[in-house]
Amino acid sequence: MGGFPGRSVDVPPVPRESPGRIFLRFLRFGLLAWGGPVAQIAMIRRELVDEERWVTPAQFNSVFAVYQVLPGPEAHELCVYFGMHAGGRIGGLLAGLGFMLPGLVLMLALSWAYVTLGMDAAVLAAVFYGSQPAVAAVVLRAVHRIGQPVLQDPWLWAIAGAAALGEVGGVPFLLSLPTLGAAYLLAHGGRRTVAALVIASIVGLSLAMLSSLTLLPEAGLGPRERVLDGDPTPAALFASGLRTGLLTFGGAYTAIPFLRNDAVNVGGWMTDAQFLDGLALTGILPAPLVIFGTFVGYIGGGLAGALALTAGIFLPAFAFTLAAHEHLQRLVTRPAVHAFLIGVTAAVVGLIAVAAAVLARAAVIDGWTIAIAAVGLLVLYRWHAKLAVPAAVVGGGAAGWFIQRVLTGL
Repeated sequence: MGGFPGRSVDVPPVPRESPGRIFLRFLRFGLLAWGGPVAQIAMIRRELVDEERWVTPAQFNSVFAVYQVLPGPEAHELCVYFGMHAGGRIGGLLAGLGFMLPGLVLMLALSWAYVTLGMDAAVLAAVFYGSQPAVAAVVLRAVHRIGQPVLQDPWLWAIAGAAALGEVGGVPFLLSLPTLGAAYLLAHGGRRTVAALVIASIVGLSLAMLSSLTLLPEAGLGPRERVLDGDPTPAALFASGLRTGLLTFGGAYTAIPFLRNDAVNVGGWMTDAQFLDGLALTGILPAPLVIFGTFVGYIGGGLAGALALTAGIFLPAFAFTLAAHEHLQRLVTRPAVHAFLIGVTAAVVGLIAVAAAVLARAAVIDGWTIAIAAVGLLVLYRWHAKLAVPAAVVGGGAAGWFIQRVLTGL
């Protein structure tokens, strides 16, 4: 592969690296991937752009802008891009696998331990008692972090609000997301009356579905129906992961509402407490956040289910870069496409806000957990180091153990 267009003549050609060297380089990135996507992207940029000058800063910014508006974990997609830049499509594949492998192996081990030990273990229960509200704080902070750069005008706020109301009412997100994306495209193109009517249609449908909840007392947040009988099959878990991977606009945290919908609301193979436990385990790993899908799949279908759901989540991130990077880079720069994707991203912010509220409600159950969540939020807002998220989760778990095993003697 000859590289991508737009390369500065002042920058030396990227050295061709062997497949083994590419894999080991990105495996090392995966082993050091602490602190979430911001820290991971900064690490990749520092070594490959600032130090080794594989691409210019301007080219990096252009590529990064593409992955910010496309679904999928940006850090992982950047690894695939750089691997392909140095070693063709085989290099891209190996770079992506190397980056995700440490987190995958560690999450599989932790998932096995979680299922084997079970929540009957008093010490483990006490730790998760404290880590769950800390994770709720992490997700709430993520809503702010994702929403702040996205919700830049009243139309985007209205779209996020309509999506949130639709999630509460049970409007399928496969309907609300493209509809609201189209609404912003219309507003951006000056057809504001039509855009307002499109947003109003989602709001009206949401209110109509909410009014039916009194007739559906077992519907939870909305009139969703269980579609899986018994344990989900690997094929169903792969489909869930693929759907999630295709809809995670705005960063890895936006995978939360989609996986939670499938695992808790529709499939019913997990509880909100178990879902929070999976996020807590992810928070202490050097891994892309979406690796928590491995835990979700393991609970639903063991090792085969974990691998199937993980493959589904990461497949789009590989495919977008390996098969269509240049085409997508040209496509997302078109004003109409860019406006539509911004509208979809704003709608996803509304979905994750509802998921954050539901998870917080499940985790914050008494005065102690309120305090843990509050301290977690304080740490996350005041401490910007890459270890802030693991520190908040581990600190919450330690506090939970101390409260239940020492103070209350449970």
